[in-house]
Amino acid sequence: MSGNSLGKLFCVTNFGESHGPAIGCVVDGCPPGMKLDHLDIQSELDRRKPGTSRHVTQRQEKDEVEILSGVYNGVTTGTPIALLIRNIDARSKDYSNIAEAFRPGHADYSYWHKYGVRDPRGGGRSSARLTAPTVAAGAIAKKWLFETYNISISAYMSQLGKISIPFISYDYIDKNPFFSPNMEIVPELENYMDLLRKNGDSIGARIEVVANNVPVGLGEPIYDRLDADIAHIMMGLNAVKAVSIGSGFDCIGQLGSEHGDEITPGGFKSNNSGGILGGISTGQPINVSLAIKPTSSIRVERNSVNKNNEAVVVQTFGRHDPCVGIRAVPIVESMMAIILIDHALRYRGQCGIK
Repeated sequence: MSGNSLGKLFCVTNFGESHGPAIGCVVDGCPPGMKLDHLDIQSELDRRKPGTSRHVTQRQEKDEVEILSGVYNGVTTGTPIALLIRNIDARSKDYSNIAEAFRPGHADYSYWHKYGVRDPRGGGRSSARLTAPTVAAGAIAKKWLFETYNISISAYMSQLGKISIPFISYDYIDKNPFFSPNMEIVPELENYMDLLRKNGDSIGARIEVVANNVPVGLGEPIYDRLDADIAHIMMGLNAVKAVSIGSGFDCIGQLGSEHGDEITPGGFKSNNSGGILGGISTGQPINVSLAIKPTSSIRVERNSVNKNNEAVVVQTFGRHDPCVGIRAVPIVESMMAIILIDHALRYRGQCGIK
């Protein structure tokens, strides 16, 4: 199976399965000389790990990261950084009833038909568990971007199902289980999720991510456009079905005189472009919005087929997120960081600029 590496100069290769002995990644291309220890990475993993509230999967994984290489005396050496996260709470027996059948909306069907074999335990390679190594790699990228360019990246949930979440402050995002920028709406979100979990169903969400202090000039024309690479990595996150940048689909109803961001000696007057023009960053905040579909593994009985193409009724047990969007915030931040550091290193190499 190919397609498990991302980036050119900052390259991340992800490995493992949901119920295997461990998951992890190899980060190749991190610049040398940056102070780094496991706590820099662990703090981000703790934001993503399961079992943090009653609204997410109750799988109890500590997600403790081990740095196997690439760091000496607390400093990156410029060589590959291998990161390992051991699985300690897998319950493979929970998936015995779907080993021969396909969950509607899940990758079971496409994996089986492509490869002729699949690991049904927790989704195997298609599990959102494999986002943990991405967060670990992203923690390294976030640290370098902040120290080198003062780039900060923040994501939050802006919609849960049909409930819109009005933005109030970034200060609230890590103070509630929904990564909501609005504390007043949290009780409504909790009641909604309690009812959803009782019914054995799932729901989607919308996540916003903003990168601030991005310098002008990141990205390449035509094929390696910054916005194209952002869309590419964001669509690589489990359950993402749509990505928009800047005004996104709203630009359809805008006139050219409205959409084009006017420029003054003091800077841009608006940011419909989402901080990117012609595939190259403008120096404005990069704004990205993601639509995340409902979790496919639910207790509600659904019609499907088995490997023999016989009609079956599928009901998924085990421990699953009724809304995978809840824990997506730190993942999305990390994915944005990985793309930005890769383009920052390309920019530095091509233009000779820090």
